[in-house]
Amino acid sequence: MTTTATITKQFMTSEQILEHWQGHRNLTRRVIEAFPEKDLFEFSIGGMRPFAKLACELIGIGGPALKGIVDKNMEAYNEDGFKPETKEDLLKKWDEETETINTYFAQISEERFQETFNLFGQYEFPVYQNILYFIDNEIHHRGQGYVYIRALGIEPPFFWERF
Repeated sequence: MTTTATITKQFMTSEQILEHWQGHRNLTRRVIEAFPEKDLFEFSIGGMRPFAKLACELIGIGGPALKGIVDKNMEAYNEDGFKPETKEDLLKKWDEETETINTYFAQISEERFQETFNLFGQYEFPVYQNILYFIDNEIHHRGQGYVYIRALGIEPPFFWERF
């Protein structure tokens, strides 16, 4: 890949990064599915948020952030945007955001991945670093979900089975 400033060797294509991210999203979806309805919204350990709130955070970041990147809109993160009442509501929105991610990710050119963008008006990093943060944040919160479902006596999905 060539940019105006440097020549770099490419480790992964943007399509591979999206596939990797969507593999993580698929696994997180399976963690949501593993929770009993009541515990998804109420169970927590050590003062951490219930998993439904963690999943809502992920929903509020991925698609909206990519839309912001594509539209060059630095609107603030909306922490109170989506408040599902059922697991079905949460999974439906999860699936809708998966499509939103696919739609907007495809609109980011290879050059844009290297550009600095002030995400949500407060995180000024190259676009690729923001996207890697979305993935890292999801893995972090899914790990919390694994602890929760294990504490509930439920066997979580194997972390390596992403598709």
